[in-house]
Amino acid sequence: MPQPPQADPFPESRLKSDAGAAFVLESKGKWWHAGFHLTTATVGSTLLTLPYAFRGLGWGLGFFCLTAMGCVTFYSYYLLSKVLDHCEKAGRRHIRFRELAADVLGSGWMFYFVIFIQTAINTGVGIGAILLAGECLQIMYSNLVPNGSLKLYEFIAMVTVVMILLSQFPTFHSLRHINLVSLLLSLGYTFLVVGACIHAGLSKNAPIRDYSLEASSSARVFSAFTSISILAAIFGNGILPEIQATLAPPATGKMVKGLALCYTVIFVTFYSAAISGYWAFGNEAYSNILKNLMLDDGPSLAPTIVVGLAVVFVLLQLFAIGLVYSQVAYEIMEKQSADVNQGMFSKRNLIPRLILRTLYMIFCGFVAAMLPFFGDISGVVGAIGFIPLDFVLPMLLYNMTYKPPKSSCTYWINIFIIIAFTGAGIIGSFSSIRKLVLDANNFKPL
Repeated sequence: MPQPPQADPFPESRLKSDAGAAFVLESKGKWWHAGFHLTTATVGSTLLTLPYAFRGLGWGLGFFCLTAMGCVTFYSYYLLSKVLDHCEKAGRRHIRFRELAADVLGSGWMFYFVIFIQTAINTGVGIGAILLAGECLQIMYSNLVPNGSLKLYEFIAMVTVVMILLSQFPTFHSLRHINLVSLLLSLGYTFLVVGACIHAGLSKNAPIRDYSLEASSSARVFSAFTSISILAAIFGNGILPEIQATLAPPATGKMVKGLALCYTVIFVTFYSAAISGYWAFGNEAYSNILKNLMLDDGPSLAPTIVVGLAVVFVLLQLFAIGLVYSQVAYEIMEKQSADVNQGMFSKRNLIPRLILRTLYMIFCGFVAAMLPFFGDISGVVGAIGFIPLDFVLPMLLYNMTYKPPKSSCTYWINIFIIIAFTGAGIIGSFSSIRKLVLDANNFKPL
């Protein structure tokens, strides 16, 4: 039987005076709202990077890693939701990943470790969302105005301004309708991109397909671990406790339904995008497969209206992704700057919210303009952030909470996942940062 921790360092009574909990993480949602949030956090435009991830793995290992990541993350999130449910039943409801980890593991440093990792994830994804949205605008602009003078950093600035405006939605729960639209957009652009890739692969201008891996064995190893890190970033979200916090209590059992909704969409979108993109372009697939479909120096490989509509769908969904991954940062800001007794929309709370969220988005936009390598950023974020939070900590928290016998399969499956992904995270961090540095040295501004 699971054993609850002996003392709760984060009692539920604290939430009444916690502006971050009362405002940003208010608990009013239904299970399908959690499903919308999870889908937006997981099934995003990063799936356009899947063919690029297959470049470093090939067909066989690519399918294996994609399937393994899906199975492990679903299992991981299921275990984490069970730990949260158990704590809630014991009168120890947690709404933040960092507080859950510090409570169950009984270590104060774990609280700050999770804050650091979540901040890296949120900021990294925020940067990536702004960067990819800027690239989408650039693709549209280059086709409408072939000889235009606007550069990528100018489109990034435009996206940042829009994100500043949207960042003023006060709560995570207030994004539920936006995230439903985000789910529909992800299905829409996936089907459009899959159709465009099939058209490109069958057209008379189809590129010569080459599925061979790099010649050097060391380069193949580095590329493989970079691809694994990218897959971890694509499947990861790192904010499941905060999403579960938006559910109206009691939350027991509701999160599993949300996960089922999310992974249904994952199955439909991830496999179709990976197969069609890698089949059509092989090891020439870019980190944004849309760039393969709309070449700068030749005819479009797919109908312009199809690719153009896909770009618009991606662009619109990126705003939702940026908002979802900003919520933990906003919750931290609100907890420190807001007064829960004066109301969410009082001048006392509205002005600090406006200033702090604006500054946060400006920072993300500035970094995005300086590091225009979306696929490589995904790899770094996956290795440093998502692997610890989504592939290591949930298993450790489950073993500490439920204490399965050491002779049980569950215990050793969890230990194996912890060891395997800790190793993959260390190697992936090195290989992803290496790839980012190499691309930075070879980059020429457009």
